[in-house]
Amino acid sequence: MELILDTGNVIEIEDLYTHLCIDGVTTNPSIVSKEGKDFESLIKEIDSIVGRYIPIHAQVISTKFEDMVEEALYISNLRENMYVKIPVTKDGLRAIKELKKQGVKITATAIFTAHQGFLAAKAGADYVAPYVNRIDNISGDGVSVVSDLVNIIDTYNFNSKVVAASFKNAQQVLDLMKVGVHSVTVPADICKAMMAHPLTNWSVDKFIEDWSNVFGEGTTTNKK
Repeated sequence: MELILDTGNVIEIEDLYTHLCIDGVTTNPSIVSKEGKDFESLIKEIDSIVGRYIPIHAQVISTKFEDMVEEALYISNLRENMYVKIPVTKDGLRAIKELKKQGVKITATAIFTAHQGFLAAKAGADYVAPYVNRIDNISGDGVSVVSDLVNIIDTYNFNSKVVAASFKNAQQVLDLMKVGVHSVTVPADICKAMMAHPLTNWSVDKFIEDWSNVFGEGTTTNKK
């Protein structure tokens, strides 16, 4: 399963990429605008941290077919291994279909139903991104939608991966691991929550205390 960071903050990206095995970085217009940086410059900054082999996903802001295609081609050429995020509107699905003919890597985004995910995969999207927590917020079942979509993708052997997005807590991520999700894209705070537990810190402190009581302060490599 792929672990992808959902942030445009280069400090967070550098920190987490240094410590964890990260499979990519996703952004969207809201994330980019939050950083207050020129879009192209931000992509180059992220690239300098993760390197050219790690995918970066960036989204078009156009809504019309022709404009989506033009903008997607610009984004695609910013770096090697660039995925263009296209919302699954009517024009968006048409754009996905056209862009795949031109060899552009596509992440279909803003997915709220398994039907939309299926249509995006059918159009050729490399990734399909259902919004887990946003589905929950409209009285849906985000985990169930993702589970259905994973089953559809796997059953019919689409060349697409489900990258679940929009999380409010680490438990949602775990629930999706259980149903075989292909990828998750999580913000930095949830990524940090996944690797932290107060009892881990307590255990480490206890080990050091017990060691120090017998051998004094230091490490196992200290020579007396």
